[in-house]
Amino acid sequence: MIGSDPVSPTAHYTGYVWARHGLSHPELETIEGRVMFESLRPVMLASRELGGGSLESYLLTRHRAIDALLERAIEGGGVTQVIEVACGLSPRGWRFTERYGDQITYVESDLPAMAARKRSALKRMGSLSGTHRVAELDALRDEGPESLAAVASGLDPERGLAIVTEGLLGYLPSDAVTGLWRRFAAVQDGFTAGIYVSDLHMGGVQTSQVRAFRVLLSLFVRGRVHLHFQTPSEAERALRECGFSRARVHRAAALAPETRGPGSGLAHILEASSR
Repeated sequence: MIGSDPVSPTAHYTGYVWARHGLSHPELETIEGRVMFESLRPVMLASRELGGGSLESYLLTRHRAIDALLERAIEGGGVTQVIEVACGLSPRGWRFTERYGDQITYVESDLPAMAARKRSALKRMGSLSGTHRVAELDALRDEGPESLAAVASGLDPERGLAIVTEGLLGYLPSDAVTGLWRRFAAVQDGFTAGIYVSDLHMGGVQTSQVRAFRVLLSLFVRGRVHLHFQTPSEAERALRECGFSRARVHRAAALAPETRGPGSGLAHILEASSR
C-alpha cells in the first residue's frame, strides 16, 4: 500500500500494462501505473539485453492465457457465472460482460477499500448491472459475510461457476494457498459445473535467467515471490488433495501464443474442477 491508497503498486503497474495493450478501459488506468512503468523501463530493457525475461511479456501472456481458459469454459463448458477473486484493477470483468452480455453473471471481488474503488470505476464506465457487480471478499476467510462461500451463495447453483485469480498466489505462503484451494473446491462443488483458473509460479527450472527474473519479480511486488511447487505434476497432485477431481497446469504461452515474448515462457496457468 502507498499511504491510504487501497491499490497495491503491482495493481497500478499491471493495470497500466493492460491499458497500454488495448485490454483495459481508461477508468482502470492510473497515473501511478504509468509512472511505475516508465520508471522501471530501463530495468526491464536491461533484463532483456542480458537474456532475462520481460515483465510486460510475462504479464500479458498470463492475462491472455487465463482469458483463453475462461472463454473456453463459457463457450463450451457450461459456465455462466464468474467470481474473480482479488480482482484489483483487472479489466476482465468489463471485457467479458461487454462480450457476453446477459449470458453471464460476473462478480468482481476484493477487500473492502479496493472493492469500493473498483465499484466506482465500473459505475463511471457504465458497466455495473444486475449481471456485473462488485462484492467485498477476503479470500483467506473460511466463513462470514466476506467469505467466498457468502459471495457464492448469491449465485445460482444450477448454473456453472468459474473462480478466477490472477497475481494472488505468489504473495501467499504454501499453507495459505492450500487453504484457499480447499475453500475454492468446496464452493465449486455446490454448482452443477465449474472451473478454477489461476496463474502459478513454478520452481522447477532454475537457470541463471530464471533466477534473475525471480529477483525482478520480487522487486516488482516489493516482497518475496513464493514458489510453492517444483513441477506441474506436484501442483496437480496438491490441487486434487485439496478437493478438486481434475487438475492440470499449462504453459501460458501455449494458451496465448499471440503474446509470446521474453519472460512469457515462465508463466504457468492452473485449471481445476471439482466435477
